[in-house]
Amino acid sequence: MTTRVTDAVTAAWRDLVDTALRSVADGLVVGTSGNVSVRVGDDLILVTPSGVPYHRLTADDVTGVHPSGRRILGDLVPTSELPLHLAVYRDTDARAVVHTHAVHATAVSTLVDRLPLIHYMAAAMGGRIRTAPYATYGTEELAENALLALRDRTGCLLRNHGTLTYGDTLARAYDRTAQLEWMCRLWLTASSVPGHSPTLLSEAELDLAAERLRGYGQTG
Repeated sequence: MTTRVTDAVTAAWRDLVDTALRSVADGLVVGTSGNVSVRVGDDLILVTPSGVPYHRLTADDVTGVHPSGRRILGDLVPTSELPLHLAVYRDTDARAVVHTHAVHATAVSTLVDRLPLIHYMAAAMGGRIRTAPYATYGTEELAENALLALRDRTGCLLRNHGTLTYGDTLARAYDRTAQLEWMCRLWLTASSVPGHSPTLLSEAELDLAAERLRGYGQTG
């Protein structure tokens, strides 16, 4: 069974490629590392293909799978991290998933089990960010570890690997990735000053920030 390329699919694929290209421009991935996916309707998940540089992707390269993992659109092999993406869609209300090898976040993943509360924007992702235990890339074990780290969160670190975030739109999923990388960079920067340790927020302070963030932004 194959899926027809509708206007909605074409638009979603264009947004996916643009997001993948942005991750390179923003320094969150190098080469073909990292991957992006977006859900279109209930039965189609568009994903970046395996091993193809993002700048080479065209409208003819659209790659899609059924939530079961079966390829139903395109001729290219989906990302090797497909199990990771599918697990997030199965376990959450995600409509888009972004995985990167962002350097500061990856560095932090090798140091701590949870990102210290260096900034209140952790509240925007559900609370203190956890680090999923290491597992070989592309495996169900990695997917299972990530789901545990994502419990009640919209992002996590993957030990010795990178970041994983999701959202109800591709833009929100990407923004969370960028925010997570920024918080990791902030903590590493503050921690590197000799003779000083950064002040950290308490869980109570984070909860207060979370309350205020619920009313943040435009409501129209």
